[in-house]
Amino acid sequence: MGGAVWADSLAMSVVETGGLVVLGVESSCDEMAAAVVRSGGSGSAGVEIVASVVEGQEEVHRPYGGVVPELASRDHLRTVSAVAEAALAQAKLSPGELDGIAVTVGPGLLGSLLVGLSFAKALAYRHGLPCVGVHHLAGHLAAAELAEPTLRPPYVGLVVSGGHTALYRIGDGEPRILGETRDDAVGEAFDKVAKLLGLPYPGGPAVAEAALEGAPDSTPLPRPMLDQEGLDFSYSGLKTAVSLAVQAREPLTPKARADLAASFQAAATDVLVEKSRRALAREGLGQLAVVGGVAANRRLRDRMAAAAAEDGFHAVFPPNALCTDNAAMIAAAGARLLARGERHGLELTAWSRVPLAERPWARS
Repeated sequence: MGGAVWADSLAMSVVETGGLVVLGVESSCDEMAAAVVRSGGSGSAGVEIVASVVEGQEEVHRPYGGVVPELASRDHLRTVSAVAEAALAQAKLSPGELDGIAVTVGPGLLGSLLVGLSFAKALAYRHGLPCVGVHHLAGHLAAAELAEPTLRPPYVGLVVSGGHTALYRIGDGEPRILGETRDDAVGEAFDKVAKLLGLPYPGGPAVAEAALEGAPDSTPLPRPMLDQEGLDFSYSGLKTAVSLAVQAREPLTPKARADLAASFQAAATDVLVEKSRRALAREGLGQLAVVGGVAANRRLRDRMAAAAAEDGFHAVFPPNALCTDNAAMIAAAGARLLARGERHGLELTAWSRVPLAERPWARS
């Protein structure tokens, strides 16, 4: 029987990380995060999240209705040391007691990435610790394995966030992309639609809350690319359809706003569910990991759980705290790299765009 699983606790595990205490640093967008994980404790092969600290920037970006890259990197400069110190204090550890440091090196906002990366390299150099660069999406996939210890390759990974919408086959080798957005990411669409509807930033939670009072079938909206054979996505046309619907109903009443929010959410998530079902069928797999900020959306979780029960696959969602950007997922993914002997030198740099299957910083 298929089904879906999601957890509320951060005390989760992932195997094969080699008994290490690792500090993770994540600053790819507008969250400055640091976390400590410990693997293989008390004879276990799992990973314990010992500490996790996330400093958000909602107040910084709210007046603009979206993330302003320059402001994000400047705020990271202000908070990076304090966030890392808070994580170490929460873990009751000094830097010298760590076995290594893992840091996000891409993809993301280049200025933001460089703040976290520069700090991590400096801390590693100061204390003689090994440092590894982690692909941001590899971190998100590690979050799914943290949530469900039985999740092991091969499986399909659906990455849905403000900057990414893609399906991957996760196997023993490098991840293979199955389909991706041709234009906007689904999380970015949520933010833009929230702005169109006069809802606050961040848009994802605001749209989901407004949708609770609306009817998802009240406004006919397109399901982009659902009638096409491939596994790619598109969200620009859906945003345009919402914009036209708003113009036709202005000024929006609270009921009209709620109905439009519910109709958009239904259209956006229906495509994610159906494309995931197709990917699993085409790959002959029975496990799906849904990761990224949009994985916290309750309608997506409910619809995917219903699809899992109907089709007989197993769907895994991390808890909300591990859906959005965090450093625990980076530390967990980095611990596995360290355990298999990877080390990256001071020449390690940041990449604003880099496919999940490519890790140019790890090449000799």
